[in-house]
Amino acid sequence: MTEADARLKTLFAEDEPPVRDPAFSTAVMAEVARRRFVADVGLLAVVAAAGGFVLWAAWPALSPLLTTTSAGLVPVMACLTLAVTAVAVLDGRLVPGGFRNHD
Repeated sequence: MTEADARLKTLFAEDEPPVRDPAFSTAVMAEVARRRFVADVGLLAVVAAAGGFVLWAAWPALSPLLTTTSAGLVPVMACLTLAVTAVAVLDGRLVPGGFRNHD
């Protein structure tokens, strides 16, 4: 190899893209996902604790209200539960003309 070839090789080496390491990239992405997961779990724990505290504090006021309204709402809630269950089980497949073809 001549001196000119060595200089050209050095010059072209500066323009080459950096070497990629799939194992390193995977490890970095796993750590990023782990940190996001921990942050999400922390946020959800705080929200759940705050919601529990609010319900605990409001329970003395809500208890009589729920007792008086529950007798009239039981049939309505039973019908809504049945309707939601039917939609979930049938997955919206039942139509007036028969079963819909899921393509």
